[in-house]
Amino acid sequence: MEQLGLIAGSGAYPLLLARAARARGVRQVVAVAFESETSPDIAQAADHVEWIKVGQLGRLIGAFTQRGVTETIMAGQIAPKNLFRDIRPDLRLMAMIARLKERNAETIFGAIAAELKKDGVTLLPATTFMEDYLAPAGPITKRRPSREQEEDIAFGLKIAKSVSAFDIGQTVVVKNGTVLAVEALEGTDECIRRGGALAGEQGGAVVVKVTKPNQDMRFDVPVVGTRTIESCAAGRIAVLAVEAGRSLMLDKDAVLAAADGAKLVITGVAAPS
Repeated sequence: MEQLGLIAGSGAYPLLLARAARARGVRQVVAVAFESETSPDIAQAADHVEWIKVGQLGRLIGAFTQRGVTETIMAGQIAPKNLFRDIRPDLRLMAMIARLKERNAETIFGAIAAELKKDGVTLLPATTFMEDYLAPAGPITKRRPSREQEEDIAFGLKIAKSVSAFDIGQTVVVKNGTVLAVEALEGTDECIRRGGALAGEQGGAVVVKVTKPNQDMRFDVPVVGTRTIESCAAGRIAVLAVEAGRSLMLDKDAVLAAADGAKLVITGVAAPS
């Protein structure tokens, strides 16, 4: 692949993806970055960076088409609060939103992918070039979950899959067979902290993070990074379970070191059949 477009959200994910793409032979990376969201370090990882405000869909697409980019990847998040605050939609985005009967992450990002396709730009799976970062099955940390925690993992996995099917969220916090928190618009980190606070002074809750049934792997793929571990530590979480083979673990060495410091178990689990 000669060129790759990168829709770069927050965190380390866009930077790691750009570097992974270059290691796989991509010669030029063209990034679209978002003001107050994307790390300025993206300038070191991409050959060209177009800075835009959230909502400027026309400029986003034009940044790729004007440079002959035909394939792009969406990496990193936009803070959920900014999807409803400080957004400055252009005419193309307003027209797109007006056509949607339901407005959630899947429908909005799916519509953006369709708009890109109209102009000859294909949105690739978010895990493209990132296979080495996919979470493996089984315990990932030195610590392993106890039998009681395994039971909570199985329970949380069932709940998370059910909730995510309704596009509510992809993360739940449980303890002793009780649901403490379900992710909504606040995002994963706030859900973890809220659930951890409800677990009592001793903490010990279990976090389960999954993909949705029939997940569109082009966007909204579960990601675990050091910020996730910081949230688990703040919530005194005992176990973080992620869906194996379908969740990305970024900065793995730093994540595992932070998890060990927080006495956190991280394990990869298979989705229920």
